[in-house]
Amino acid sequence: MKIAIMGAMPEEIAPILEKLGSYKTTEFAKNKYYEASYRGIELVIAYSKIGKVFSTLTATTMIEHFGAELLLFSGVAGAVSPELKVGDLVVASKLSQHDLDITAFGHPFGYVPEGAVYVQADMKLIELSKEVALEMDKNVKEGIIATGDQFVANEERKNWIGNTFNADALEMEGGSVAVVCDALNVPFFILRAISDAADMDASFSFDEFLETSAVESAEFVMKMVDKIVNKTI
Repeated sequence: MKIAIMGAMPEEIAPILEKLGSYKTTEFAKNKYYEASYRGIELVIAYSKIGKVFSTLTATTMIEHFGAELLLFSGVAGAVSPELKVGDLVVASKLSQHDLDITAFGHPFGYVPEGAVYVQADMKLIELSKEVALEMDKNVKEGIIATGDQFVANEERKNWIGNTFNADALEMEGGSVAVVCDALNVPFFILRAISDAADMDASFSFDEFLETSAVESAEFVMKMVDKIVNKTI
């Protein structure tokens, strides 16, 4: 089995690479991919760079070029739900694209013909994450994540996304990764650690909490890999 582990920024995959220790670096399509063996399975790890276009390219490359059969995404997100605070973990039950708008043609926000407003994440991986959360004594929320090519630092915009998509968190890559995996029939799991409140203070709190939140998310994802390995042995 070959598992892809993906983030958007270097900080989001650095803890995973540190844990692995040794790996092979391959440059392809203006990005770097890190390959390693781990407990008898193969891993390919990469950060895509920020945004839907780069994350689409990276996810597709990991599947089509490197042969990944399953994709785990580890990263940070801004909270929409008032129940979420910095450091909390959110597992995506489904994902949408909040900046996709052809409502002028009578369609709902986030929808294109032959597509859907939401893409469902893999239920088996979500169930596996609940086992990990229990073992790590972590309170992990399952919820809707909204994706867009915007760093949202505006209370009004945040509330609109929350109300329109019933979103719990928002970020800039998950929705596009979900579309790729769904189209290519690759099970996927997206975990986000809350790094900011996606409001007017987001730009100030983001850098402060990025590193610690990314470590939290990466640790959880590696526990997910361990679970997958244990179930395939």
